[in-house]
Amino acid sequence: MQVDLEVEGAAVAGLPRFQQAVFQGRRLRQLAIGLGALAATGLVLAFFAGLFASQSFWPALLVNQSAGLLVLIAGLQSAWWVTQWRARAMNPPAPPVEIEVADAAVGWYEQLLERIGQRSTRMLAQIGAPTLWLGGWALLALFSINQVWNLALPPAAPGFSANVGAALSLLLAFGLLVVERQLAQENVAQWPEAGQLAQLTRVAIISLVLSALCLLFGSEVSVWPVRLAVLIGLLPGLVAVELLLRAVLSLFSPRREQLEPALLARSFVADMLRWPPQPLLALQHELHNRFGIDLRQIWAFTYMRRAFVPVLAVVAIVGWSLTGIHEIPLQGRGIYERFGKPVEVFGPGLHAGLPWPLGRVLRVENGVVHELATSVGEAAAPIAAAPAEGPAPAVANRLWDASHVNDKSQVIASSRADRQSFQIVNMDVRFVYRIGLTDQAAMAATYNNADVPTLIRSTASRILVHDFASRTLDGLLGEDRVGLADEIGRAVQADLQTLGSGVEILATVVEAIHPPAGAANAYHGVQAAQIGAQALISRERGAAAEATNQAQMQASIARDQATANAREINAAAQAADLKFSAEQKAYASAGQAFVLEQYFSQLSQGLANTRLLVLDHRLGGSNNAPTIDLRTFTLPADPAPARQTAQPGAAK
Repeated sequence: MQVDLEVEGAAVAGLPRFQQAVFQGRRLRQLAIGLGALAATGLVLAFFAGLFASQSFWPALLVNQSAGLLVLIAGLQSAWWVTQWRARAMNPPAPPVEIEVADAAVGWYEQLLERIGQRSTRMLAQIGAPTLWLGGWALLALFSINQVWNLALPPAAPGFSANVGAALSLLLAFGLLVVERQLAQENVAQWPEAGQLAQLTRVAIISLVLSALCLLFGSEVSVWPVRLAVLIGLLPGLVAVELLLRAVLSLFSPRREQLEPALLARSFVADMLRWPPQPLLALQHELHNRFGIDLRQIWAFTYMRRAFVPVLAVVAIVGWSLTGIHEIPLQGRGIYERFGKPVEVFGPGLHAGLPWPLGRVLRVENGVVHELATSVGEAAAPIAAAPAEGPAPAVANRLWDASHVNDKSQVIASSRADRQSFQIVNMDVRFVYRIGLTDQAAMAATYNNADVPTLIRSTASRILVHDFASRTLDGLLGEDRVGLADEIGRAVQADLQTLGSGVEILATVVEAIHPPAGAANAYHGVQAAQIGAQALISRERGAAAEATNQAQMQASIARDQATANAREINAAAQAADLKFSAEQKAYASAGQAFVLEQYFSQLSQGLANTRLLVLDHRLGGSNNAPTIDLRTFTLPADPAPARQTAQPGAAK
């Protein structure tokens, strides 16, 4: 019963749980600090283990152990908050003295910070520190478990470190067991939360014990220790989820500072860890404590409890009787055994018989056709469906230079001239078979054979060795191949009937007969060398022809260039000769006039780009010299002498 200080404030001193509050709080604080250090150490070791060995089960093992401790730490801290409230109720603190301080001139920034601080304080007071801490511990445990959850870890030998880890886990589990026994034996009046803390302690103990078992029985061939090391995290994970939900739901519960708080870290999952398990009783107590519903006062539940055993017995008897009803599918048959003796072969449909184990039905195929190759690789990978638009799969390669998993090597006879020898060929022979349709065939296939495909393969191998020993390669590739499949099929069927296997060979298919892949590769190497030699010869011939054509082109260019230069020089000489002859004839005809004309022509060509002023001494009479206006002329740009200006009429 919770205490309300507003009503029963004077009576708390006489309650044992309030008197022991200080001692209990100190004990919880020390235990939480110690377990927190161990949990932190485990998480750090798990981090480094995952950093150096990502496929090891050590990170999962250490994290799951630490998660169990974190759940227990969350419960210890939640109980510590309750003891702190009781200690304050026993010795209430003095009310704070309010000191009036004159308002100083503060800026808007200081006012904003003060307003934010006040709102944060009010929000924290509304939510409560116990709720935040409980949610934080639960989230940390869930996050840690999620980081190491991997059910595909390979098994490995732990080594000597596993023995050390198992010893430490068992030692810590023993220490927690001592704590759990002490908490379980506490008086409810002195410490109401002790029983619930003992339940959370069992979670950590179970995690540690299971971890020790994984370390002790771990090996390179055992898979279950690795899987168990990962699945250990389910128990603390479920408890952490429940604690997180309780922390979230506590936000919607009214909080009163004067009302004694209840333990927030309660766990229904941890309460189930008791012997003998009583889930219905725990559910009944939870409903009575939380909602005030007492199932013991409801006559329907009382009647159900009394009739539970008889009803369960009737259901068990009816279920056991129904095991005598057998359903045979359309593509199957069933051999009915009564007290271990085969009695009848059931066809498709529903059939009734004695219940198990007095009667049972062995499944047999009914007309299902199988294809079997005489040779199969040891580790044949599953064939994935190839896309219609993509490249062909590797299994579709039927070339002789590739090794196929279904090829089987056989020794055949060979003759060269007068000498006899043998040859080796690879062949792919397949058998299409089914279990006989008669009842005798079904029983023979079930009771006379341990493995039908292995029986067919071994029988076919023996028949093939005996049959191919007398055949030659020319015969196999020629006229013998037509009847080869029929002969092999008849021989294999005869042996299977002799053995009483109940197997029916429907068809024998010879997929391929070719030389071994090594011989084909060697022959292809010879062909590749011959092709390479021919390609090299052709390449060298092409290079020689290219060099010859290049030289011929260079010689032709030089010859044409010399011919053109000679033609140009000859034409220039002829033109100069004709010009000289013409000038000689003109001089003979005109004399000095021709020479003067040539002089003026050369002078005009030389002075074609100059400005000339021609003066004649005959202008202006005999006594007056010509007048030149120098204003129309510009002096050359010469910065040294001073510029002079000519006056009109200054030069004559």
